[in-house]
Amino acid sequence: MFAAASLKESFTTLGKRFEEEHPGTKVTFSFGGSDSLAASITGGAPADVFASASPKTMAIVTDAGDVSGTPTTFVRNQLEIAITPGNPDGIDSLKDLTGSGLKVVLCDKAVPCGAAAQKALDAAGLKLTPVSYEQDVKAALTKVELKEADAAVVYKTDVRAADGKVEGVEFPESADAVNDYPIVRLKDAPNAEAAEAFIALVRSAEGRRVLTGAGFLKP
Repeated sequence: MFAAASLKESFTTLGKRFEEEHPGTKVTFSFGGSDSLAASITGGAPADVFASASPKTMAIVTDAGDVSGTPTTFVRNQLEIAITPGNPDGIDSLKDLTGSGLKVVLCDKAVPCGAAAQKALDAAGLKLTPVSYEQDVKAALTKVELKEADAAVVYKTDVRAADGKVEGVEFPESADAVNDYPIVRLKDAPNAEAAEAFIALVRSAEGRRVLTGAGFLKP
């Protein structure tokens, strides 16, 4: 199963549940930037399910005719600024990230978290030159965890999953850049029946509990 990097913790939990409910079934995930996962799928990589962090990256796969059925939005996610604990740089807003001397990391613009960050910056009328563009949201978060960057624009769910290694700063412009997450069974799924069952788990009350517990928003 191919899934956006921001789903790593939630889907790992749901994968274990699925294996408990379906003895003998092994769930294997490939997590990463939604754009690179979509490129792998259209390039012929075998997978059963694709869960993307944006409709735009899902469209790469649907336009190529590689899906079975219609993608369904199962959660939404909102951005937050990840900072080092204690907020030594006094970051309280998106505008603060444009201050000179700050090392800020963004996701690459082709990745949903990067596209959303750019949308939020545009909404605020701000320009920001990061020290690096990362290939997925976990890579951006790691830079702050390792203190290689002062701040990164990531998802609320990633700040929560960092378990105290970073702090989160909310900013109002994030409301202009909330990402829908669609999920779908792939056309040539080697395990079509299990794929449908996993999607059903993700969309069930139990799946919703795990996802909202991780900080995802209801669709």
